[in-house]
Amino acid sequence: MSKKPNQRDSIKLTDAELRDYLASARVITINSIGPDGVPHPIPMFYGIEDDGAIVMTTYRKSQKILNLRRDPRCSLLVEDGAKYFELRGAVLYGTVELIDDTDQVAAILALVATRQGEPSDESDEALAGRRYIASKRTGIRIRPARIASWDHRKLV
Repeated sequence: MSKKPNQRDSIKLTDAELRDYLASARVITINSIGPDGVPHPIPMFYGIEDDGAIVMTTYRKSQKILNLRRDPRCSLLVEDGAKYFELRGAVLYGTVELIDDTDQVAAILALVATRQGEPSDESDEALAGRRYIASKRTGIRIRPARIASWDHRKLV
């Protein structure tokens, strides 16, 4: 008796498909754990570092940073599709690394901005502006420990 293929395996994104999908998406939802234990989902612009780490920044006093300082576990969700056979997405699970170094946060700001289509500007004025913004922000880096993905278009 042969084993029937698992439908979940058949719709999983390949590593290359996942890389392309994450590179093409503009917004990812970060889910931290609130002080009452309830998930705290927030959509964010993000960047992807050369090693595949997902990075973003936010204000140091934001609720998500307070949550992540207390409990660094998080999940990230990226998804799209309007009908069942169009649904596609991935959930990335991991532990965050919080970054308070101004230069590193400024580099993340530049990576995210460039990824969002802003022109790269390395002028002294632009660098000073990013450093000023970065001084009030915390960087978030996630190297996923586990990933679940799906592409219902593979069912058609």
